[in-house]
Amino acid sequence: MKIATFNIQNLFYRNRELLQKNRSKNAADWIAELDMLLRKYPKGRGDSNRINDLSCLLGFDKMEDMPYAILKNKAGELCFTKQGFRNTAKASFLTDWEGWVKVANGPLHEKAVFSKAYVIAETDPDVLILQEVEDRASLMEFNTEFLPLLKISPYQEVMAFETNDPRGMGMGLMLKNGYRLNGVKNHLYDLDADGLALFNMDCQEYEIGTPDGDTIWVLSNQFSLDDVQRKKQAEKVAKIYNRMRSEGKMVLVCGTLNDVSYSHALSPLIRETDLKDISRHGRFKTDTDQGRDGSYFRLGAYRLGVNIKQKDYLLLPPYWFEKVQKAGMNRKGTWPDRKPNWALYPSIGGKHHAASEHPLVWGEIDL
Repeated sequence: MKIATFNIQNLFYRNRELLQKNRSKNAADWIAELDMLLRKYPKGRGDSNRINDLSCLLGFDKMEDMPYAILKNKAGELCFTKQGFRNTAKASFLTDWEGWVKVANGPLHEKAVFSKAYVIAETDPDVLILQEVEDRASLMEFNTEFLPLLKISPYQEVMAFETNDPRGMGMGLMLKNGYRLNGVKNHLYDLDADGLALFNMDCQEYEIGTPDGDTIWVLSNQFSLDDVQRKKQAEKVAKIYNRMRSEGKMVLVCGTLNDVSYSHALSPLIRETDLKDISRHGRFKTDTDQGRDGSYFRLGAYRLGVNIKQKDYLLLPPYWFEKVQKAGMNRKGTWPDRKPNWALYPSIGGKHHAASEHPLVWGEIDL
C-alpha cells in the first residue's frame, strides 16, 4: 500500500483571509491569543479589555472593510441581506435586482493547480489523505480533468468532508487500485472541559478495505495553531488511537499537526503512544537543500539537509513501521520564502505558482 498525506491548501479557490500575505510573528501570536480568549469562560474584566486591544491590533475595528451585504442561496433563490437591516431582496426570475457583494473567496493561479497535480502524480499513492479541500465538486473536477493530463489513472473513490472551519477547509480522501472506503466517523461534536468544540477543524476516522479483503483505519487530523488547544487535541487523538489499538485494529495517524515533533503540545501523541514518525525511518528519502544548507540541521526540521519546519506527519504503529519499503516527501511544489532553497518544478516562478506551503509525505508499506 502506498499512502500519502497532503495539506493541499484548496484546489481552485481559497478564502481571501487565507490568501493574504503571511502575517508577522506578532500578528500570529495575537491571533492565537485572541482565539484562546474568545473560547475562555467565564471571562474576567482584564480578558475583555485584552480582546478589545487585540481586535484593534488586528484591524477588526475597521468597519469600512466589512462586507456591505451577504448573499446566500435560500430555497433556490439568491437572498441579499443588507448589514444592519432585516429586509431581504431576492434575485429571481420575477424580480430584477442589481447590487454588489464582497466575495469571500479568490481563485488560485492555474499554475498552482497544476503544481498540486504534479506533486500528487509524482507519488501516485493508492490512498491519498487531504487537508484543506473546499468541496467535493472541486475534488472531482481535479481528479477527472487534471490528474489524467499527467498520465496517472484517476481515483475511483473521491470523498470530501466538511469540518468545523467555515472557510472551505474541509478534508478529503481519494482511493484507487482496489482500496475502498467502508466507513467514516467524525469528531465535530467532541467537546473540551469548557463545553466548547474540541477540534476547530476535525479528527476523522476512515475505515478502508484493502484489495486482499483486510481492513485498515486512518485518523486524519488538522490541529489548532494555539498551543493549549493543540495539546488537548493531541490528547484526544492519542486516546482514540489507543482505544482502537486495544480493539486489535491497525491504525495510523496523519495530517497537519502544526508543530514540531519535540513540542510539549504534541507529546501525548508522539511520545506517550507507540506511534513512530515515518520521517525518522531509514528508508525515508527526499531531495536535500541546495548549497551549504544541505549539511545543516535546523531545529525543528525534518532531518539533516531538509530544513523546513515540520508540521505534517505520517505516524505508524510499530508493526507497520517495520514493514515500510519506501518513504519520502515531495516539496518540489513548495515555495521557499527564505533560505534554505531546494529543487522546484520548472513551472513554479513565484509563490503564487506553488502547490502548497506544505509538502506531501508518503510511505509504501508491505501489508
